Amino acid sequence: MIEGFNIKQVRWSAMFLGISNLLLIIINIILITVAYPDCDFGDIIPFIVILFVSFLRIVTMIPIAISQRATAMTIINTPSEKRAVGTLIRRHRRIRYRKWIRWTRFAFVITMFQFMSASYLVFSVSRNVFEDRTPNACVLGILSTNKIWLHSMLVLFIIMVCFVTLLQCFSGSDVLRWRSFYTNENKAWKHHYHEIFDHGIREALCCMGRIKYLTAMEEDEVFSVAQLLGDLVAYRASGKGHLELLAGLALLQRESRMPNFQEEVTVASQELIQGAADFHPYAEAAYTGLLLDVGRNPVLFLCAWLHRQGIWTPWVRNKLPELKGDNWWRGHAKAFLKYVNLPPDTLRQGRVYQARCEAAYFVVVLHDIKSVVICVRGTETPEDLLTDGLSKECVLATEDIDGLIYGNLIPPGSGYYGHSGIVESARDLYQQIDGNPEKKEFQAGGLLTSLLGEGCECEGYNLRIVGHSLGGAIASMLGLKLYGRYPQLQVYSYGPLPCVDSVLANACSGFVTSIVYDNEFSSRLSLASIMRLQRAAMLALSNDRDADSAKMQKLARRFLSVSTYLWHKPHEEPCSSSGSSSLPPRNEDEGHAIRVSFREQNEDSNHWHNIDINDTSDDDNNVNRRRFSSNRNSNPYYEPPHDEETSRDHLVSQYMEAMPSSHEKEETHENFREMFLPGVIIHIIPDKKNNNVPLYRRWKSTLTTQCGFEAYVVKKEAFMDLIVSPSMFIDHLPWRCSYALKKLLEKRSLQQECDG
Repeated sequence: MIEGFNIKQVRWSAMFLGISNLLLIIINIILITVAYPDCDFGDIIPFIVILFVSFLRIVTMIPIAISQRATAMTIINTPSEKRAVGTLIRRHRRIRYRKWIRWTRFAFVITMFQFMSASYLVFSVSRNVFEDRTPNACVLGILSTNKIWLHSMLVLFIIMVCFVTLLQCFSGSDVLRWRSFYTNENKAWKHHYHEIFDHGIREALCCMGRIKYLTAMEEDEVFSVAQLLGDLVAYRASGKGHLELLAGLALLQRESRMPNFQEEVTVASQELIQGAADFHPYAEAAYTGLLLDVGRNPVLFLCAWLHRQGIWTPWVRNKLPELKGDNWWRGHAKAFLKYVNLPPDTLRQGRVYQARCEAAYFVVVLHDIKSVVICVRGTETPEDLLTDGLSKECVLATEDIDGLIYGNLIPPGSGYYGHSGIVESARDLYQQIDGNPEKKEFQAGGLLTSLLGEGCECEGYNLRIVGHSLGGAIASMLGLKLYGRYPQLQVYSYGPLPCVDSVLANACSGFVTSIVYDNEFSSRLSLASIMRLQRAAMLALSNDRDADSAKMQKLARRFLSVSTYLWHKPHEEPCSSSGSSSLPPRNEDEGHAIRVSFREQNEDSNHWHNIDINDTSDDDNNVNRRRFSSNRNSNPYYEPPHDEETSRDHLVSQYMEAMPSSHEKEETHENFREMFLPGVIIHIIPDKKNNNVPLYRRWKSTLTTQCGFEAYVVKKEAFMDLIVSPSMFIDHLPWRCSYALKKLLEKRSLQQECDG
């Protein structure tokens, strides 16, 4: 326990900035004293402002250090035996953090003033130099005096002002080192980051108009999300920093390949591809907000969105259906119908505005193909992000999987689990479209019953549920409940989140199809996969022989770079125009690489097995590398031969010693259960014409860097681990999958014509 202040607790950067600001004050006073008799008051204003801001910076460091220490002590002294006492302690801890955060915000304002005053000083100096003013007209007159020490002092002052300002921007406002308080206490670091994320999320939601979250003190959904995020920063307890994590991710990015499984994969059938392509526009049309227009039209996104919303033709609002939460001119209904080119009478029900764990959706009737389509929107609002963040598993009730039980696909029981946020959203959506709040048994009916019931308008029609990202996962979960009543149900989920356990994922293979495009992150995003990626990144860094500070900074910058050309420099290969290329080539780096592959043998275990670390930096390994590259070109799921077990086990045990013990994991809830993608999984892999294309050009819907695609039916275990790739976020854009499905159909149509 820390009883008093220790100078070793002060950060080196804070100490340097304090001394530098003190020197600035002294030099500033000397310059103003010497120059003031010959200078106008307006000429010395920049110096006065810098003097005041530097003094304010030094004064502010004292209360920041006091509040920072008081905040840390509340974490260290937090008991956890009784829940009631813990609740009171959490309130006190939150108040302490709010006080510290207020001081850090004030310090940020001071930093902004420092930056503006330094910029104004440089501007004033440049203006006076270029205007060739007389020597005694301003402070710059000191430069032409015979006193060399004054000349040197002014030059030193200008350099120090710029340097100190830039250093302050990068070093932050913290005065004390958090590690001096928390050391390697896993629980303390988690509580610390829990509070930081909690306040950050609430402030962000407040800026988006959700003011109620800022004043809430109880354990709400923000509290749960912040707690999960705090658990994910557990690597701080092992002595690792954020920069080291980025460096480890950069090392993994060099290899950037698919998780390897020895099982054979099969090419996706034409029927699966055709169905996925037919209903993808409806999943994309559900995004009626501004978010996707920023990607489609980066320059004129606002005009494009207003045009889709029909803002220029408000007189047609009476012809459009009224949706819950829509604007006055019913723009969201207009945008949805415009994208899929449907008349207004096909849209029967929908919701745009939603609260926590409530999905936005649209229900349309397509008489030409005899189908009722439920379109569930993905992540677009802050409430959707909260639903994504509620990613801990929850036990499913019997009502949540009625469809599978009544369809005799699984035995009744209570051992099934799923993504808690998605499960709650699916429950609410069921009540909206086919539930009855006053009669909740399985036979209760609503909109779907009125459409598909016996003797109703759409009797005998197919039921299709589609969605992208979060919407796809909710659609799949909704299908688990509806399948028993509507056996003609089919769910198409594009880039969904892992949301069910292994048993449910296999049981719904007959009516759920999940489509994953290349390396998109969402289909591999789960708490268990994030924890494994963290450990793999740290392991890759710890086993790199030259992982010094300079290299970590270089690797981190590369990981955050906008261009993949800094990473991949493969030889260009001609793109086959025949469309017969079965699998895309996966290029290997020519230089030093760390290869990490891991497989889960037990879905209930969060420890990863079969870790393989290979050093391929020597010329003697070129032959083996070419053989490995050849095998991967013929099969993207090829698994290279493992090295000696003893060497591998030694590396794993060496790293695991630095990680929290299993007892600590049980106390801090790190044992996250594995989540899987539901149903049949189609993985679309593009042929890369040139990997040297900068990342900022990859958002284009034309996808000119790709000349072919292939789709495979793969096992759910292939998506248990995150892939560190420059395109992992870009690949999640819905129009990339749409384009790939279209090209796949064209390619197969051409092949059929050639074969015929």
